[in-house]
Amino acid sequence: MTRVFLSEWRQRGLALALFAVLAVAHTWPLAAAPGEYSRHDNMDAQLNEWTMAWVAHQVVRDPVHLFDAPIFYPEPRTLAFSEHLFVQGVMAMPLYWAGASPVTAFNIILLVGLTLTGWTTTLVVHRWTGVWTAAITSGCLIAFNANTLTRLVHIQAQHLEFFPIVLLALDQLLSRPRARAALILAGSFVLQALTSVYFMVFTAIAVVAAVAVRPREWLRENRRAFFKNAGLASGVALVLLTPFLLPYYQASIEQEGFTRALPEVARYSAHWANYLAAAGTLHLQTIGWSAGYASADYLFPGFTALALTLVAVGSFTAVRDRRARMALGFGLVSFALSFGPAFPLYSFLYDAFPPLQAIRGAARFGQMALAAIAILAGFGLAWLTTRLRRQAALVVGIVAIVAVNAEGWRAPIGYCGTPTGRCNAFTEVAPIFATLNRDDVKAIVIFPFYSPGGEHMLNARYMLQSTAHFKPMLNGYSGFMPASTVKHDRALRDFPSAASIDYLKAVGVTHALVDSRNMSEQVRAEIAASPSLVQEVTDGNLLVLAIR
Repeated sequence: MTRVFLSEWRQRGLALALFAVLAVAHTWPLAAAPGEYSRHDNMDAQLNEWTMAWVAHQVVRDPVHLFDAPIFYPEPRTLAFSEHLFVQGVMAMPLYWAGASPVTAFNIILLVGLTLTGWTTTLVVHRWTGVWTAAITSGCLIAFNANTLTRLVHIQAQHLEFFPIVLLALDQLLSRPRARAALILAGSFVLQALTSVYFMVFTAIAVVAAVAVRPREWLRENRRAFFKNAGLASGVALVLLTPFLLPYYQASIEQEGFTRALPEVARYSAHWANYLAAAGTLHLQTIGWSAGYASADYLFPGFTALALTLVAVGSFTAVRDRRARMALGFGLVSFALSFGPAFPLYSFLYDAFPPLQAIRGAARFGQMALAAIAILAGFGLAWLTTRLRRQAALVVGIVAIVAVNAEGWRAPIGYCGTPTGRCNAFTEVAPIFATLNRDDVKAIVIFPFYSPGGEHMLNARYMLQSTAHFKPMLNGYSGFMPASTVKHDRALRDFPSAASIDYLKAVGVTHALVDSRNMSEQVRAEIAASPSLVQEVTDGNLLVLAIR
């Protein structure tokens, strides 16, 4: 018994090591310089780096005010304007304590997310099929697919590691309703929900779909016990998530335009071409068949994945096996919802299920469809290999693992700082920002003050630098732009006029930081001549000014 136990843990450890290696390989050369390489050509990367750093900073200091993030001052609950990334921020805490930069922490936790997503899926599919090659194939498909490998700026997309545990616990709850299964379901759902608001909504819908395709167990066999323990799971999850949901609810009431309207959702929904868009080098460049379908959302699952899924469906495994049927159920629902309002029932669900109103990118339901295909492909390969001799089954399994990784492969990736990157490598947060980390600095503004519209995205670089002090600032970039930003922009267009300085005083700003290289010579001269602006420190370009 002890030998079997150790053998199982050794196999799980080897699987974990394999996915760690694959995560490094698929994102190469990120691991070669995690403190320098980045995707800072996309401002969402800097937003998410800042968000993780803020969570790690605030959760040990004042968790009650976690959502009162220091951007868009003096607006409240500004962390709710985008993803809170709570799990990723907490995961990164030891890295920040060790002195890692926000970029280093982001890149390492990205690799951790890919590793754990593939690993947990492998463990669950192995438990369900008993075939390691099939399980590893599923893990590779869910972690390293066209969607995850083209959304490296969105670290939430790489953290689906708790979803397989949700499915495992749900299967146990349906099969033998017990409090233990209910609590594991609640805990894993909460953890997945805290990686991403999108995944909270997607996972909730996936759970309902997975339950719906197993009616016998909850309608006849275990009805009373199931509903009792399902209620326990729902109640525990709701209690644990309420502190994170309330800020979003309050923001939706206070901020006009916060809820995503259906016409906006339609613009960010999938089209049939998205499911033909393959990002892998093999499909996009070597063969080139997918080049005409390139888009913002790559959702092609791969020929190997499709073939194995067809095996699962054609052999009726996807119908007869209750676990595979769950994957088929939530996969079809996610595929349909990825088309947004073009799917006839989307508008009904939009009204009936309010959390869906927070989803702008309906196309991201496609990631859940790919997750379903990954699991079904594992079942298909397991069905196939169990009908072959042992040696032949091993060969087929290894070929499948190699094939799915070859189809998803797109390394080396052109990060900022690499020869093919489109911007410079990250070096460090400018030391001058740390001089603002003192008590007399109450709130700051950084110039140029980028106006709402296309230029406002440049505020993201200010946010990354602000991790040196986390002082409230008027500037900000997020998934939602409050109306007060327009008001600030109008009042500060003629900075450093007396009126603009009076405005800054009125809103409580005590210091201004000026990026001289991006200011005109006339404005620099006016700043130097202003009696209300006292230069405290400069690094030759950046000026820290006290507002008197």
